[in-house]
Amino acid sequence: MFTGLIREVATVKSFIGSKLTIKSQYKAALGDSIAINGACLTVIEVNHDGFSVELSPESQKLLAIENYKNEVHIEPAMVMGDRFEGHIVQGHVDTVGEVEAIKNSGNSYDVFIKVDKQFIPYIVPKGSITIDGVSLTVNDVNDTSFRLTIIPHTMKETLFKNYKKGSRVNVETDMFARYIAHILKHQTDTKDTLSWDEVDAISASF
Repeated sequence: MFTGLIREVATVKSFIGSKLTIKSQYKAALGDSIAINGACLTVIEVNHDGFSVELSPESQKLLAIENYKNEVHIEPAMVMGDRFEGHIVQGHVDTVGEVEAIKNSGNSYDVFIKVDKQFIPYIVPKGSITIDGVSLTVNDVNDTSFRLTIIPHTMKETLFKNYKKGSRVNVETDMFARYIAHILKHQTDTKDTLSWDEVDAISASF
């Protein structure tokens, strides 16, 4: 489990076949789970200046794999006693979104991201979402896109500073929204999705 708080922007040394080698200040151990751009991956090799992970063909097909170069977000899995400051993140990327626009609002940036409409029911206004491993709050949700507000600190200290229109990003939707929608969908034959009011009411009970 992760929190969506990026611990380091690390450097990609190489990505050959299925093996991704990272230069990092974080001292990983063999078998560690580390979220890289929001995807939970397992450390298969430890080096003097970092570590290597393996990406299966399924992972490479699902992720915005073009972003696994130059710099990447990393977050080690939580351990007992860690502070919980973000939200519950599994490191299971649901889909790849596309940046539609980034608008400078003066003291913040509005970022609009488009996703396949089948994932919209799991993206809740004022709920949580993970973009390339970064825990963020959803402001607005439309038929096929949603709006985030990024503060200058986040823009400066994460890879958001490199995003532009057309950039693809890994998206993990809210875990509770996914679970609730899945359960209710299979409990009724007359209703496939939840309304925003129903999602809000159920989420508030946690």
